[in-house]
Amino acid sequence: MTVFGRLAACRICIEIRVPVHTWNRAGGPFKHVHHTRQEKRMSMADRDGKIWMDGKLIDWRDANIHVLTHTLHYGMGVFEGVRAYKTGSGTSIFRLKDHTKRLLNSAKIFQMEVPFDHATLEAAQLEVVGVNKLESCYIRPIIWVGSERLGVSAKGNTIHVAIAAWPWGAYLGDDGIAKGIRVKTSSFTRHHVNVSMVRAKASGWYVNSILANQEAITDGYDEALLLDVDGYVSEGSGENFFLVNNGKLYTPDLASCLDGITRDTVITLARDFGIPVIEKRITRDEVYTCDEAFFTGTAAEVTPIRELDNRTIGEGKRGPITEKLQSAFFDIVSGKNEKYADWLSTVK
Repeated sequence: MTVFGRLAACRICIEIRVPVHTWNRAGGPFKHVHHTRQEKRMSMADRDGKIWMDGKLIDWRDANIHVLTHTLHYGMGVFEGVRAYKTGSGTSIFRLKDHTKRLLNSAKIFQMEVPFDHATLEAAQLEVVGVNKLESCYIRPIIWVGSERLGVSAKGNTIHVAIAAWPWGAYLGDDGIAKGIRVKTSSFTRHHVNVSMVRAKASGWYVNSILANQEAITDGYDEALLLDVDGYVSEGSGENFFLVNNGKLYTPDLASCLDGITRDTVITLARDFGIPVIEKRITRDEVYTCDEAFFTGTAAEVTPIRELDNRTIGEGKRGPITEKLQSAFFDIVSGKNEKYADWLSTVK
């Protein structure tokens, strides 16, 4: 089987369920570029290009692992979602250093001895984007346990690393970015800190996300909002959560959710604008009555929420503070804000 199986679906072609979209953010509204019939059938496993695997660039279709790979059976793998954007000085990866650090910290939590250092993994991500001649893309580094032994214990198995990159547009759709999405509070509870190590971005944790997302999509919503074990707001299936009330920005603390890099970016931008940021426990009725709400994430970027559980959020559209933060975010990733130029790593 290929290392990179089917990932979460793009909401624009939800009947296709393959993330192969390109988007135009230059100089105006977001515009969906429609696919050919052939593109819509394209498998993640059957593509041209190169994947970096255990220190070497190999053909995309040759990036295979054994069916008895430990991680495939027990879920102990860690990964990152990283984005590269087209900028005035060329393609640049956003916050590459921070993503790579989090990847290695995730591996450390699981006592996975990664055979490559930070600098090598950064260079590999840049190399993959460059060799595939991508201007804007999504990058997926993944670390997994090999197939020497099968059983709960992973001891004695080799640790492997692969990195792939491909074009991928707005995770929750261009309409979602511009107008906001409809969200459902999930019946599934988010991770408890002593059940799952939430600082790790681990493959196995995403079963919880899949269940929540499937439930929301089946019920006609765009995404799920999960609560923690005490009933307070945690995060989306793959996004951090924010709300705005009376000019202040609120977000859940990190007890049960991932320490998101886009989350950190938005908090930094809000403070630049003089917007107070409060990390606290948030109740569901606070969301129902807030002025604005939005999700953040590498895939989701900054996506407004216009409705939760059939209750309109604010005016039922992207709010002014959300729009301000969203615009500032896209300015940074497209290289238009010199203050944060060091967050961009240019592909040579």
